[in-house]
Amino acid sequence: MPGFSSTIYFPGLPDVTADLNAPAIATTLTAALFVLAMGISPVFWASLSDFYEVRRFLFLCSMIIFAAASIGCAFITNIWALVVLRCVQSVGASCGQSVGAGVVADCYPVERRGAAFGKYFFGVFFGPLLGPIIGGFLIMSSLTWRATFWFCFAFGLFVFILLFFAFPETYRIGSKFDLELPIKQLAKKSYTSSAETIGQSANGGDESANKKENMESINIFEEKNKEQSFPNSSSSEKKKTMNPIAPFFLLKHPFILFAAVASGIAFGCMFAVETITPDLYEVNYGFNSWKTGLSYLGGGVGNLLGAVVSSQTSDRLLLRARQRRGGQEIVEDRLSVTLWPAFFIFLPFGLLLFGWTIVYRYSVWAPIIGFGAINFGMNLVMTSTSAYLVDALPGQGASVTAAANLVRMVFACVLTIAANPMVAAIGAGWTCVFLASLCVVGALMLLLLKLKGEKMRRRSGHH
Repeated sequence: MPGFSSTIYFPGLPDVTADLNAPAIATTLTAALFVLAMGISPVFWASLSDFYEVRRFLFLCSMIIFAAASIGCAFITNIWALVVLRCVQSVGASCGQSVGAGVVADCYPVERRGAAFGKYFFGVFFGPLLGPIIGGFLIMSSLTWRATFWFCFAFGLFVFILLFFAFPETYRIGSKFDLELPIKQLAKKSYTSSAETIGQSANGGDESANKKENMESINIFEEKNKEQSFPNSSSSEKKKTMNPIAPFFLLKHPFILFAAVASGIAFGCMFAVETITPDLYEVNYGFNSWKTGLSYLGGGVGNLLGAVVSSQTSDRLLLRARQRRGGQEIVEDRLSVTLWPAFFIFLPFGLLLFGWTIVYRYSVWAPIIGFGAINFGMNLVMTSTSAYLVDALPGQGASVTAAANLVRMVFACVLTIAANPMVAAIGAGWTCVFLASLCVVGALMLLLLKLKGEKMRRRSGHH
């Protein structure tokens, strides 16, 4: 929803500027501030979710906000009012950015979470690519660019109805589900084995009496262990407080910051390229709005392939690493070998192919393939880093996802604002060289996290 609504009107940006008699920077802000709001507001959604222990109700409220802002955008006649309403629309659309990741953590155990995140992020990042394709056709109608917001209004109502009738509440305490239940099962098995050994080796007494006595002791121990593992609210649980900015403080931990910045670089580079595409294709290839929309199909294919690869490999590589270690799990196993070709090869290669083939006006298929490679690499990076963060902080999936999402959207906002001026100043080729250099920096950060992440977590108290 957020990615889809952020880009659906991109093919009509020149029409928005002309129709509202707006300066170019104001039109850019309708996209850049939408992305920034998409980074800030999930933190508040996540805080509400963790405090009230709900998912479904927040989704329903967010869709009402989204639909109301969308219909306002359809009637707007002033560019600055459009900027404000786009921010409100972003607030409504962005609930799924953090709470949606919490739902994934609710529904899937650790060993299946990588595949689930692959599917989740396919939806998240296919949206920005599907949006311009649909928007390109809608803009050709008599309603012009306003048709895109009418579509968002109708889509928001459809999602609201779907959630209301088909989506159950999923919230659960992730730290108990992920960590304590397996330990309890192993402990119970150990107690049973101990009881049998004691019973078999007992001398000078009735065997059944010994077993009964042993099992009574075990039951007492299990009750005590149960009280320790699942304490009641009056004795052990800390009183809950809602602090909307608390997720921001998670970024003080280096292992969270490194993963968030690396994924932010990948997402920001993709979004910057997506923003400059309409103008570049119009100037260099003479594309109109619907042809520009169709050109985003290359990114959609790359995103689809990235989702397939990540869902097939992430959990498999995690389990393989765990087996090599004799069953011991390390969270950094999530940073698998698929990351390195994604960050060192596909993202830089795709960026350079996109930029320089447009500069020399090669076949339009070359930048389309380049954009597909960018999205393929980005999906692999986003899936691995997001699953890593959720696994590294059990029970805080929504909050840590919101904090990482803020970093991603800040990168996307800054690079979106800077992209068009950079293209005008140094050209598309050198702009993409700059973005490719950022990708190398992000790859080095993840490499450091792979090697030193366990020590970082231990120093932060999250080992």
